[in-house]
Amino acid sequence: MFDTKPYEDKMAQALDHFQDELKKVRTGRAHAGMLDGVMVEVYGARMPLNQVANVTAPEAQMLLVTPFDPSNITAIAAAIRDNQSLGFNPSDDGRVVRVPVPALTEERRKQLVKQVSEKSEEARIAMRTIRQDALKDAKRMKDTKELGEDDFKRVEKEVDSLMSDIQKRIEELFKTKEKDVLTI
Repeated sequence: MFDTKPYEDKMAQALDHFQDELKKVRTGRAHAGMLDGVMVEVYGARMPLNQVANVTAPEAQMLLVTPFDPSNITAIAAAIRDNQSLGFNPSDDGRVVRVPVPALTEERRKQLVKQVSEKSEEARIAMRTIRQDALKDAKRMKDTKELGEDDFKRVEKEVDSLMSDIQKRIEELFKTKEKDVLTI
Protein backbone atom coordinates (compact mmCIF):
# COMPACT_ATOMS: atom_id res chain seq x y z
CA MET A 1 0.00 0.00 0.00
CA PHE A 2 1.29 3.46 -0.90
CA ASP A 3 1.41 6.06 1.87
CA THR A 4 0.93 9.67 0.72
CA LYS A 5 1.43 11.08 4.24
CA PRO A 6 5.18 11.87 3.86
CA TYR A 7 4.41 13.84 0.69
CA GLU A 8 1.55 15.68 2.39
CA ASP A 9 4.00 16.63 5.16
CA LYS A 10 6.57 17.85 2.63
CA MET A 11 3.93 19.95 0.88
CA ALA A 12 2.79 21.41 4.20
CA GLN A 13 6.42 22.28 5.03
CA ALA A 14 6.87 23.96 1.65
CA LEU A 15 3.66 25.95 2.21
CA ASP A 16 4.87 27.00 5.68
CA HIS A 17 8.18 28.09 4.17
CA PHE A 18 6.30 30.16 1.58
CA GLN A 19 4.24 31.82 4.32
CA ASP A 20 7.44 32.63 6.25
CA GLU A 21 8.97 34.13 3.09
CA LEU A 22 5.88 36.30 2.61
CA LYS A 23 6.21 37.62 6.15
CA LYS A 24 9.64 38.99 5.27
CA VAL A 25 8.22 41.17 2.48
CA ARG A 26 7.56 44.68 3.72
CA THR A 27 4.11 46.19 3.19
CA GLY A 28 4.76 49.73 4.42
CA ARG A 29 3.31 49.04 7.85
CA ALA A 30 5.66 48.16 10.70
CA HIS A 31 5.45 44.70 12.23
CA ALA A 32 7.86 42.92 14.57
CA GLY A 33 8.54 40.13 12.05
CA MET A 34 10.34 42.57 9.75
CA LEU A 35 13.51 42.20 11.82
CA ASP A 36 13.41 38.38 12.07
CA GLY A 37 16.42 37.88 9.78
CA VAL A 38 18.69 40.30 11.67
CA MET A 39 21.70 38.70 13.38
CA VAL A 40 23.45 40.63 16.17
CA GLU A 41 27.08 40.21 17.26
CA VAL A 42 26.88 39.99 21.09
CA TYR A 43 28.91 38.14 23.72
CA GLY A 44 31.35 37.00 21.01
CA ALA A 45 28.67 35.20 18.99
CA ARG A 46 26.09 35.99 16.30
CA MET A 47 22.57 35.68 17.66
CA PRO A 48 19.10 36.36 16.19
CA LEU A 49 17.75 39.75 17.24
CA ASN A 50 14.72 38.20 18.98
CA GLN A 51 17.09 36.40 21.40
CA VAL A 52 18.78 39.62 22.57
CA ALA A 53 15.89 42.09 22.42
CA ASN A 54 12.14 42.53 22.40
CA VAL A 55 10.72 43.93 19.13
CA THR A 56 7.38 45.75 19.09
CA ALA A 57 5.47 47.95 16.65
CA PRO A 58 3.85 50.69 18.76
CA GLU A 59 2.69 52.59 15.67
CA ALA A 60 2.26 51.93 11.93
CA GLN A 61 5.56 53.53 10.87
CA MET A 62 7.81 52.71 13.85
CA LEU A 63 9.49 49.66 15.36
CA LEU A 64 10.75 49.71 18.93
CA VAL A 65 13.62 47.38 19.90
CA THR A 66 14.16 47.00 23.65
CA PRO A 67 17.38 45.09 24.44
CA PHE A 68 17.40 42.62 27.33
CA ASP A 69 20.90 43.89 28.18
CA PRO A 70 21.28 47.67 27.63
CA SER A 71 25.02 47.27 26.93
CA ASN A 72 24.10 45.62 23.59
CA ILE A 73 22.20 48.63 22.26
CA THR A 74 24.93 49.86 19.86
CA ALA A 75 25.48 46.34 18.47
CA ILE A 76 21.73 46.00 17.84
CA ALA A 77 21.48 49.38 16.08
CA ALA A 78 24.55 48.54 13.97
CA ALA A 79 23.15 45.12 12.99
CA ILE A 80 19.86 46.66 11.82
CA ARG A 81 21.66 49.44 9.93
CA ASP A 82 24.09 46.97 8.28
CA ASN A 83 21.28 44.78 6.93
CA GLN A 84 21.04 46.39 3.48
CA SER A 85 17.97 44.42 2.36
CA LEU A 86 15.90 46.19 5.02
CA GLY A 87 17.04 49.72 4.25
CA PHE A 88 16.35 50.99 7.78
CA ASN A 89 18.17 53.75 9.65
CA PRO A 90 17.73 53.05 13.40
CA SER A 91 18.45 55.53 16.20
CA ASP A 92 19.03 54.72 19.85
CA ASP A 93 18.49 56.83 22.95
CA GLY A 94 20.51 54.68 25.35
CA ARG A 95 17.57 52.52 26.42
CA VAL A 96 15.70 51.55 23.21
CA VAL A 97 16.36 51.49 19.48
CA ARG A 98 13.75 53.26 17.35
CA VAL A 99 13.48 52.07 13.75
CA PRO A 100 11.39 54.35 11.52
CA VAL A 101 9.72 52.43 8.67
CA PRO A 102 9.63 54.68 5.60
CA ALA A 103 6.51 54.71 3.42
CA LEU A 104 6.82 52.75 0.18
CA THR A 105 6.99 54.46 -3.19
CA GLU A 106 4.85 53.22 -6.10
CA GLU A 107 7.94 51.86 -7.86
CA ARG A 108 9.06 50.01 -4.71
CA ARG A 109 5.54 48.55 -4.30
CA LYS A 110 5.70 47.14 -7.82
CA GLN A 111 9.13 45.64 -7.09
CA LEU A 112 7.75 44.01 -3.96
CA VAL A 113 4.79 42.54 -5.86
CA LYS A 114 7.28 41.11 -8.37
CA GLN A 115 9.31 39.68 -5.48
CA VAL A 116 6.17 38.09 -3.98
CA SER A 117 5.31 36.66 -7.40
CA GLU A 118 8.76 35.07 -7.65
CA LYS A 119 8.40 33.56 -4.18
CA SER A 120 5.01 32.09 -5.09
CA GLU A 121 6.50 30.59 -8.26
CA GLU A 122 9.30 29.04 -6.18
CA ALA A 123 6.65 27.50 -3.91
CA ARG A 124 4.77 26.11 -6.93
CA ILE A 125 8.00 24.59 -8.28
CA ALA A 126 8.66 22.97 -4.89
CA MET A 127 5.13 21.52 -4.93
CA ARG A 128 5.58 20.12 -8.44
CA THR A 129 8.86 18.53 -7.41
CA ILE A 130 7.21 16.85 -4.42
CA ARG A 131 4.36 15.66 -6.68
CA GLN A 132 6.84 14.19 -9.17
CA ASP A 133 8.67 12.38 -6.36
CA ALA A 134 5.41 10.88 -5.08
CA LEU A 135 4.34 9.71 -8.54
CA LYS A 136 7.81 8.35 -9.29
CA ASP A 137 7.76 6.31 -6.07
CA ALA A 138 4.23 5.06 -6.81
CA LYS A 139 5.26 4.10 -10.37
CA ARG A 140 8.29 2.25 -9.05
CA MET A 141 6.02 0.31 -6.66
CA LYS A 142 3.62 -0.44 -9.56
CA ASP A 143 6.51 -1.70 -11.71
CA THR A 144 7.70 -4.03 -8.92
CA LYS A 145 4.09 -5.28 -8.52
CA GLU A 146 3.81 -3.90 -4.96
CA LEU A 147 0.98 -1.66 -6.17
CA GLY A 148 -1.84 -2.57 -8.54
CA GLU A 149 -3.01 -0.44 -11.49
CA ASP A 150 -6.16 0.68 -9.63
CA ASP A 151 -4.17 1.60 -6.54
CA PHE A 152 -1.72 3.57 -8.69
CA LYS A 153 -4.60 5.54 -10.24
CA ARG A 154 -6.04 6.19 -6.77
CA VAL A 155 -2.65 7.44 -5.52
CA GLU A 156 -2.32 9.65 -8.61
CA LYS A 157 -5.77 11.19 -7.99
CA GLU A 158 -5.04 11.67 -4.29
CA VAL A 159 -1.71 13.41 -4.98
CA ASP A 160 -3.25 15.60 -7.69
CA SER A 161 -6.13 16.56 -5.39
CA LEU A 162 -3.70 17.48 -2.62
CA MET A 163 -1.61 19.40 -5.14
CA SER A 164 -4.56 21.45 -6.41
CA ASP A 165 -5.64 22.30 -2.83
CA ILE A 166 -2.18 23.61 -1.97
CA GLN A 167 -1.89 25.48 -5.30
CA LYS A 168 -5.16 27.27 -4.46
CA ARG A 169 -3.81 28.14 -1.02
CA ILE A 170 -0.59 29.54 -2.55
CA GLU A 171 -2.65 31.64 -4.96
CA GLU A 172 -4.84 32.96 -2.11
CA LEU A 173 -1.77 33.90 -0.07
CA PHE A 174 -0.22 35.61 -3.09
CA LYS A 175 -3.37 37.64 -3.83
CA THR A 176 -3.69 38.67 -0.18
CA LYS A 177 -0.06 39.77 0.02
CA GLU A 178 -0.28 41.57 -3.34
CA LYS A 179 -3.33 43.51 -2.12
CA ASP A 180 -1.50 44.25 1.14
CA VAL A 181 1.57 45.62 -0.66
CA LEU A 182 -0.38 47.74 -3.14
CA THR A 183 -2.65 49.25 -0.46
CA ILE A 184 -1.39 52.69 0.49
